[in-house]
Amino acid sequence: MTTTPQSAAEKSCELPRVSGERFAGYAVIGAPFASGHYLALRRFPANSIGEGYTSVWHRDPGGAWTVYSDVPAELSCPRFLGHALSRTEQTDVSAEWTGPTGLHVTAGGELEWDLRMATSPATTVMNVAGKLMPDALWHSPAVLSAMGRVAGPMLGVGKVRLDGHVPNGQWFRANPRQLWTAHTVRAVVGGSDLGPDGPLPEQTAFGDFWLPQRALFATVQAWFEPFDAGRHFAARPDAEHSVGD
Repeated sequence: MTTTPQSAAEKSCELPRVSGERFAGYAVIGAPFASGHYLALRRFPANSIGEGYTSVWHRDPGGAWTVYSDVPAELSCPRFLGHALSRTEQTDVSAEWTGPTGLHVTAGGELEWDLRMATSPATTVMNVAGKLMPDALWHSPAVLSAMGRVAGPMLGVGKVRLDGHVPNGQWFRANPRQLWTAHTVRAVVGGSDLGPDGPLPEQTAFGDFWLPQRALFATVQAWFEPFDAGRHFAARPDAEHSVGD
């Protein structure tokens, strides 16, 4: 039986058996637009810090990032990204499958995004290799570093790092277990159509986490250093920063 993005996403809720703040689910790792906009999605039904959540990230052509989440910023992606954001919004966020390869995403009344996923020779090779790799290797920083160096050129997405540090200061490890290419059918933010897919003039990153220059969808396990208010930046960009600022 062929595994589709929808069927994979609906099964991808096993937390990694490691220490740290752990997350499992699926993601549009990133989707660049020729207009200079950028979108990303995180759907983590299972995590070790609170209830499941969905977040959508949006970067405008000027480089300002907004993250929309359906739970408080402190319990979603801004927990790790807040220092690099211009705005966080807690609102209704949904990711609904319209078919085995189709996804419809909304965030409040501001954002609507339709995607289609597909396989490619590169994602097929990486998925086969990933299935054969022992679980212990997925948790090795050395292996993750090597995987990132291989994945970038193979997938044609620019730089890739699967470990490092996020803007709020925590270390991270990411395991994209199954991969597909993604294509935006239509995306509207604040009433403006973002236009066609296309790489940014310069690849963008959140700390050591580089966002792909071609849209990718993945089932994901990830874990992070536990948040420490004394050493890490706050989830909300307008909040008082930690003593490490």
